[in-house]
This record gives sequence, C-alpha cells and structure tokens, in this order.
Amino acid sequence: MGSSVDRSAVGLRSERGPILGGLMLSTGLIAIDATILATAVPSIVRDLGGYQQFPWLFSVYLLAQAVSVPIYAKSADMIGRKPIILIGIGLFLLGSVLCGFAPGMLWLILFRIVQGLGAGAVGPMAMTIVGDIYTVAERAKVQGYLSSMWAIASVVGPALGGIFSQLGIWRGIFFVNVPLCALAGWMLIRNYHEDKYEQRHRIDFGGAALLTLGLTGIILGLLEGDSAWAWISVPSAICFGGGALALVAFAAVERRASEPIIDFSLIGRRLILSTTVVSFGIGALLIGVTSFAPAYLEGSLGIPPLLSGLAVAALTLGWPLASANSGTLYLRIGFRRTATIGMSTAVVASILLAVTGPWPNAFTVAGIAFVLGLGLGWSSAPVLIAAQASVGWGERGAVTGMNTFARSAGSAVGVAILGAISNAVIARGAGPDDPATIVSASTGVFIGVAITAAVTLGALMFMPRDYAGAGGASTDGAPAGGASAS
Repeated sequence: MGSSVDRSAVGLRSERGPILGGLMLSTGLIAIDATILATAVPSIVRDLGGYQQFPWLFSVYLLAQAVSVPIYAKSADMIGRKPIILIGIGLFLLGSVLCGFAPGMLWLILFRIVQGLGAGAVGPMAMTIVGDIYTVAERAKVQGYLSSMWAIASVVGPALGGIFSQLGIWRGIFFVNVPLCALAGWMLIRNYHEDKYEQRHRIDFGGAALLTLGLTGIILGLLEGDSAWAWISVPSAICFGGGALALVAFAAVERRASEPIIDFSLIGRRLILSTTVVSFGIGALLIGVTSFAPAYLEGSLGIPPLLSGLAVAALTLGWPLASANSGTLYLRIGFRRTATIGMSTAVVASILLAVTGPWPNAFTVAGIAFVLGLGLGWSSAPVLIAAQASVGWGERGAVTGMNTFARSAGSAVGVAILGAISNAVIARGAGPDDPATIVSASTGVFIGVAITAAVTLGALMFMPRDYAGAGGASTDGAPAGGASAS
C-alpha cells in the first residue's frame, strides 16, 4: 500500500519529485526549529526572566514529541501516512503562532508543548513516507535531499535566531514557521496520494497517559531537584518514585494492549532494540551541545547571539553532510560498521569539548561541533535505515516511530539531566550572570555529553552484524522491507 507513483527516477524533477519537495519542506520545519531557538535563549530570558527555567523550553517540546510519536506511528500504520503528517503540520503551525504571542515564560513553555505535538508527527512521517516510496538503494540518494534541509537550516536557523535576538524581536523566530507550514501542507495535499484504508483501529490512550506521566515525573524531578527542592525530599521522592511506577505500569499495560503504542515484540528483536538505544543516546548528545553551547559562549565571552549560533551551527552542518554521504558507505561496508565509525568520531569530539570547556573559544567550539556533527550524521542514518529495512510496510511506521521516539526521549531526558548539572553548579556559584560560573556549569554539561557518547558507542556494539551491500537485510530473520508504493 502507499502512493501509486512512478518509481523510475529519484530527484525533484522525477514523478515523485513533488512529494519529495513536500517532505523536504516538512523536514525543514523541524530542522530550523532545532537550530533557531537556542541562539535566542539569552534574549528570551532577559525579556521574560527565568534562566533556570530555560531547559523547560526544550524538555517539554521534546517530551510532547516523544510521547506522541508512538501514537502517530501506530495511527499511520492503520489509516495512512498523509492524514498524520498533515495533522502534525497543522499543530506545528498553531504552536508556532501561540509561541509568538506568549506573554510570559510559563505560557511560552506551555505553547512549546503544542509545537512538540506537531513535530512528533512531521519528522517520523516524512521518514516513513520515504521508506514507503523509495527502495533502500534509492533512500541513500534521497537522504542527501533531506539532509540538505538540515544543512540549510544549520546556517539559516542560527542566523535568523541571532538577528531577531539582536533586533529585540525574538518572537519572529516562531512566526517564520507560518509560511513554511502552509507551503509544505499545500504541496503534500496536492501531490501525495495514498490508497484509502478501511481498517478499524483503537488508540492506546491509557498507555500514552502512563508514558507521559512517567517521563514527566522523571524530567520534573531532574530539572527541579536541588533547585526548587532538595534531592532528598518528599517532592523528589514523589517525582522519581511516581515516574518510575508509571513507567512500570506502562510496560505492563502495553503487553496486554491489543494495539500498543510501543510494540515490545519489536523491541525483542536485537536489531530494533540496539538501534533504539543508540537513537536515545544520539538524541541526548545532540541536545547537550545545541541547547547549552550558545549560552556558554554568550555568558562567558559576551559574544552576540548571531556568532554563538553560527559556532554551534557547525554541528548541524556537519550532520547532514555526513548523513548525505552515509548511504554510499553503508551500502559498501554495512550499517553497523558505518554507525561505529560515526559514533567513534562523536566520542572523540565530545571528549575534546569537555577538555577544552574551561577555556571558552568560539572557533574551538565550532570546529569540535562540526566533527561531532559528522559523527552523528554517520551514526543516525544507518541506524534508522537498518531498522526500517528489517520490516515490511505494516510495521515500518511503528519502527520509524520507535526510532524517533527514542531520539526525542533521549533529548528530553538528556536536557533534563544536563540541565540539572548546570543548575547545580550555578546554584553553588555566583549565579547565571557570572562568566566563571557559566564556564564551570557548561564544562560539567560537556563532561556529561562525553560520558553519554561513550555509553552510546558501547550500545552500538550489540547491533547485529550485516554484510556489505545488504540492501536492508537484517540478521534477525525479518524480511527486508521493500519500499513498495503500490
């Protein structure tokens, strides 16, 4: 099932070109949002207050994205991809407008949840549609087109965020999404056509609620511990204990649910389990640098937001460059070897970032961030495509959603843990206005990033071996999922 389009060529001028163009724009929405906000954080804090609350701007967005991805993924396998991605674009548009008019930090945090709910559909559905209408070999080429959006966003996002911040109109970073959403939605409505689905479905809202409660409790405890209350206190016990119990209950409910939002039978496959864990680590690595490095450079060196944003943009420039070329590599040496090269590179870069942390320098950060981006680009694409290619059409949405969920959850938990480290150092220092305290807090964050990279590399070693030119075959015995669009 899927879109009935000609499969003779790959590119924007082919029969599938208009669909690819719509998916590129959809990907661009998420890519720009990932790079534009961090550079504006100091300006937002100066306007709305609450420096120690700024990690919430990222964590609630990522949490909403994470918990909604499995629901969208399951729904897409039952009713089709098109309605889900259009719902996501609509929610992202609504959230962007609301954020642009937010009167205070609390409102901005709440409206970021709406944006996150939209992103939870857009990102994984774009990749799922690609998996439906392109073969594994074609996806290696298509990845270059999608990666180009991240390359463009790596320059445009920080530049726009910095310019809006320096002009005192940071709200503009949300309004730029309006025309992009409108154009992406129009292109997909006009050009992407799916077969109609008549299948009955049941959404596991109970599981979704328990997952939300569990992750919210853990993240709340991490971000507010040692800040709003002591680590060893009744509120901390409620957050961590309640969160853990909710996650245990979630696992129990999912095993009995007729249509679980997370299929634990899929996680039982070694390939799916290992790629899911690696994606979790990649999410934490990405957020650790993009969210904290701009504040690190601006707070320690006093450089303008535009320059700090461009320094960090080197990461999101290196990522798509590596991702676009990873297809040639994994078709030659296999998914696991390619991902191992990438994650090893990320480990080296993150260690260098931690070592140089006490001596802030924008050029040093930019160089290291670029290398880290290369490592993440060589890791993320092979991991995702290996998982996608190991299943058929009926499970591909769930597998893509699980991968995206893991990355979003990793980012949400990662920003909470790293934010807790930063807040603890700042609380014991001279405050967020002291450059030396910012340097110490950021160095602690970068050490956490390095540890995360090393653990993720270790998890990658459990990924099954595959042979060069596998074309998507897995060692789990699952059939390779062709990208049939008929």
